[in-house]
Amino acid sequence: MRVLVTGGAGFIGANLCQHLLGQDWVDSIAVIDDLSTGFEANLAGLDVDFFEGSILDVDALGTAMLGADAIVHLAARPSVPRSISEPLLSHAANATGTLNVLDVARGLDDPLVIVASSSSVYGANPTLPKHEGLLAQPMSPYAVSKLAAEQYTLAWQHSYGMRTLPFRFFNVFGPLQAAGHAYAAVIPAFVDAALREVPLTVHGDGTQSRDFTYVGTVCETIGTAIRDQISHDAPVNLAFNTRTTLLAVIEELESLLGRRLLPEHVGSRVGDVPHSQADDSTVRALFPSVEPVDLASGLAATVEWMKTQTTSD
Repeated sequence: MRVLVTGGAGFIGANLCQHLLGQDWVDSIAVIDDLSTGFEANLAGLDVDFFEGSILDVDALGTAMLGADAIVHLAARPSVPRSISEPLLSHAANATGTLNVLDVARGLDDPLVIVASSSSVYGANPTLPKHEGLLAQPMSPYAVSKLAAEQYTLAWQHSYGMRTLPFRFFNVFGPLQAAGHAYAAVIPAFVDAALREVPLTVHGDGTQSRDFTYVGTVCETIGTAIRDQISHDAPVNLAFNTRTTLLAVIEELESLLGRRLLPEHVGSRVGDVPHSQADDSTVRALFPSVEPVDLASGLAATVEWMKTQTTSD
């Protein structure tokens, strides 16, 4: 089986490529990435066919997609704050880019297309845990673009008979996740600050909660979906019904590092939701063999990886 990973030089994409290369049912892997947020170094030592190009370039997509049996579409312009600063660019990458991927894939011989959406689509809806039948109430251009991406995915399934699977990711973290930039996700930002022994920037009071999902769990779930050719006619939460506050994450890091950390509270950010927690009944029904990695173990692996980056810098 040949698998194409869009955005494969990014954090999740590179971890997924590494995971898939360990599966005996995978014959080859292709990656397309414009390196706007990913790094070719993430793929160092991995036997993949790398195409540097954008999902907004239909010709480049067609070349990368040749012979693909499955496509995992991860390429995106991430970050809620970034989308608020540059909403048109987020729409182009996340909505139009997904449309391009789906329409080029339509010319293949019955591929499975897995598409990354986001828990941010739930937005202002206060219900917890978030189940897939809830009304989407996006609060940012990023969230809207991801909702468009998953709805295009389902529309292509219904209109053209394509086999698709839209996953809603919830705060994925782990090795390879970049920290040193303005739009860094919270866990790598916290770990980076802790290792540099500087204050940890906390937007708001830190009681906001998230359903953190270790990247290894995400990769195992996606790999199982490809191997077993699982599609679904509705979005699927890819998270496992946990809810951890940012203050609790800091406490866990303190336990791992054996010292106190200094949080520095700043103003809340526009577009950030206060709480997020997945109803995991659908993902567990579709993937009963997947056992999620717990937060403590995932944080420990992330800290160890980031220590190696600090040492090598």
